[in-house]
Amino acid sequence: MNVSPSKSNRYIYLSIPLVILLATGAFFTIRTQGFGYFVTPTLTITPTSTIMMIGADLNASQTATPFQPLPTDTPTPTSTFTPTPTDTPTATATNTPLPTNTPQPQPTVKPLPTNPPVDGLPASYQISGVAGHAQSHMLSCEARAAADWAAFYGVSLSENSIQSAFPSTDNPETGFVGNVNGAWGQIPPDDYGVHANPVATVLRNNGVSANASKGVSLTELRRQIASGNPVIVWVVGSVWGGSGVSYTASDGSSTTVAYYEHVVILTGYDETGFTIVDGASTYWRSNAAFSSSFGALNNMAITH
Repeated sequence: MNVSPSKSNRYIYLSIPLVILLATGAFFTIRTQGFGYFVTPTLTITPTSTIMMIGADLNASQTATPFQPLPTDTPTPTSTFTPTPTDTPTATATNTPLPTNTPQPQPTVKPLPTNPPVDGLPASYQISGVAGHAQSHMLSCEARAAADWAAFYGVSLSENSIQSAFPSTDNPETGFVGNVNGAWGQIPPDDYGVHANPVATVLRNNGVSANASKGVSLTELRRQIASGNPVIVWVVGSVWGGSGVSYTASDGSSTTVAYYEHVVILTGYDETGFTIVDGASTYWRSNAAFSSSFGALNNMAITH
């Protein structure tokens, strides 16, 4: 059937409002989540969003904008309490120990005087000019001290000449006991040494006045020193404490011997002790220390 042009145009004009109405309904259906209650979306402006203002020129050139979804509710992060260092408990408390008191070295103080001057002796006296030398053999301390003592009085004797002059015996009161190169610290009949009488005899035979004695007091030692005379004395070790041991020789005579028997020269004293030349060394010992060591062999000495 043929439709006249005028009738076709009329259909077109009538269909335009219907299309607009349907489009409007579809638009509102989408924007309102169906035809339920009306939700006004929150406008989100993005760099690509295009906002159509009412009254704008519809024929103007527009930039196509993709469909923007409805904004979703994004939960706002809840602030979490972060403790400061002072709020954070310490896992294990570490106690820092208090500093300890480090003892400070105290100055060495000499003991109080134990020998006040008697019989006009000075409180202290020191002899100069006694030159000590190291001994040449393990057990030749007696010969070395005798040679140094004789040199002080102007008599030159060698250590070996004095040593070779001692008789060989097992009795230290009459001669030298044992091997001069033997081990130190033993007592007769093992390697030992010699006592005062044989040493004084060798010195007198070489022109030096020498008197061997036992039981010599500390006052007598000071008197000898104050008179300018050094004294040869028998002690234990480097003036260590010690005690005597009774010994009977093969000739039947008994005497007192001591482990680590040794000989030194006294060259001075003060109110508290004595100055000692021991081979090439010089040192000081208190009255108590010297008296203990000197007493082990019954205060045996050689005086001038």
